[in-house]
Amino acid sequence: MALLQISEPGQTPDPHQRRIAVGIDLGTTHSLVAAIRHGVPECLPDSAGRVILPSAVRYLEGGKRSIGASALAAQAEDPHNTLVSVKRFIGRSLADIAGAAELPYRFVDQPGMVAIETRAGIKSPVEVSAEILATLRQRAEDSFDTDELHGAVITVPAYFDDAQRQATKDAAELAGLNVLRLLNEPTAAAIAYGLDNGVEGLYAVYDLGGGTFDISLLRLSKGVFEVVAVGGDSALGGDDYDARLANLMLERAAVAGATSLQALDPYTQRAVRVQARRVKELLSSASEADVCLPLPGGEVTLTIGRTDFESATAELTARTITLMKRVLRDAKVKVDEVQGTVMVGGSTRMPAVRAAVAALCGREPLVNLNPDEVVALGAAVQAHALAGNARDGDMLLLDVTPLSLGIETMGGLVERVIERNSTLPVAKAQDFTTYKDGQTAMAIHVVQGERELVADCRSLARFELRGLPPLVAGAARIRVTFQVDADGLLSVSARELTSGVEAAITVKPSYGLSDDQVARMLKEGFSEAEADIARRALHEARVEAERLALATDSALAADGDLLDAAERGAIASLIDGARLASRGEDVDAIEAATRALTEGTEAFAAARMNRGIRQALTGRRIEDV
Repeated sequence: MALLQISEPGQTPDPHQRRIAVGIDLGTTHSLVAAIRHGVPECLPDSAGRVILPSAVRYLEGGKRSIGASALAAQAEDPHNTLVSVKRFIGRSLADIAGAAELPYRFVDQPGMVAIETRAGIKSPVEVSAEILATLRQRAEDSFDTDELHGAVITVPAYFDDAQRQATKDAAELAGLNVLRLLNEPTAAAIAYGLDNGVEGLYAVYDLGGGTFDISLLRLSKGVFEVVAVGGDSALGGDDYDARLANLMLERAAVAGATSLQALDPYTQRAVRVQARRVKELLSSASEADVCLPLPGGEVTLTIGRTDFESATAELTARTITLMKRVLRDAKVKVDEVQGTVMVGGSTRMPAVRAAVAALCGREPLVNLNPDEVVALGAAVQAHALAGNARDGDMLLLDVTPLSLGIETMGGLVERVIERNSTLPVAKAQDFTTYKDGQTAMAIHVVQGERELVADCRSLARFELRGLPPLVAGAARIRVTFQVDADGLLSVSARELTSGVEAAITVKPSYGLSDDQVARMLKEGFSEAEADIARRALHEARVEAERLALATDSALAADGDLLDAAERGAIASLIDGARLASRGEDVDAIEAATRALTEGTEAFAAARMNRGIRQALTGRRIEDV
């Protein structure tokens, strides 16, 4: 008798066949691809043995292009067509990158996302990122001698918003990659560190890359990686240190009035930036470094000391420490409860950065893993697990949302549905109702942020729920459900429970938050909390007063014959009083007028109820009831 070989639909019938999945760190400065080989994660090299791929793309004549080290080498001679640090622009509009004026690019303000004009045409950050990702995909296929990668885990900064995450996912798909998951970079680093060292407890991950800064607090316990809180700045990184150092060198040189990058032509700008990065790297191990600046007035030779560099960039380092303190405060954790701080990103090699973290934590940070490679290695571990190659129970990963999500309610208020630092994936629902009698549609406005008023938060999407049964105000029940998947991408649905009418939207905003918007949201959420609570109370009091006035008007129109002229006049006066009070700023006065209207209509409400009962019972026998 022949035996059947049984497998799950869509899976290979060979239970021992290994699926090849990779982890990719798509970085601002450089990118890497890693995979599990011989049971351990390792970064995959190119044909020259280099594991690091500079995140640079140069567009050449005839539709050709160079990617990586060869492109980076030509950045000073061809700045308009050699694109670096495009990760800072992904998912952003031109208005969002106002601080990028010092970069020698010809930006194009396109709807949705900024683009860059090159000799090969207008290129979006998604297209440029796809070129880098495709190069890494080809490297992986060459390493495994296959053209069938099962998929990839792509890492993103923890503070990337919905638009930036979606744009990254689009770039990966454009590069021919099946995205298994978008993984926060600090979380990936914690996976690599935790599994490599077998540690448990509460750890901070300080991730300072070329273009972004993230700080995450994770609890590691028996293979469970729980993200407790996240913070950061998606517009702070090594590029900013380079710019500060470049301006310092130009001030020292003071040739032909060129005392800042903005005063230089694009070619000189890029050449000075290249020198600034070289000096920054030298100062990580030396106390001073010599530099020759190719300026329009002639070459200028300078000596820059480490103390000069650290003084010029002290404010940037201080910003990272402030954000780290905020994350600890969010998690209600004291510094001495943190067992270690894992340093991630090439910029953490700067001695001043390590010293600042050590001063805050009271212990030296953990630097025993290569800060350039650790994110890719962690992503490879996660990819291996998602491809079904890991043993059951090897690892459980619990990430969190960076900002709160909610909808707009009457009065311009925000009703939060998913709170900041909620564990992913997450789905939460909340019931709402109609505001007016006979309302047959509801506009749903999805927002993101920590403030109480819609005007102070970020608008993500709008959609409408139509076909509601025309019930009296407050009778309809609309359940709004928010779902955030493991990649941090949001979908929202709304359903009227009695009729079954529903509508849904996958939130895919056309561009991301501005450079300072995320940081401002959290900062204002703390500093303006008391004022926000007061404003919310005022808005709620006004909405309640108007709602009660509308309901009473409707009741008078339907059953006003139950009252005599004096009673109708008294109630009308109470309605006018509530509406007049709601136009003011005194919450107590509004609430007092609302209470007076409620108490003044109690007898009328009782009379209406009695009439309704009599009408319901007229002509019916006791046995029927």
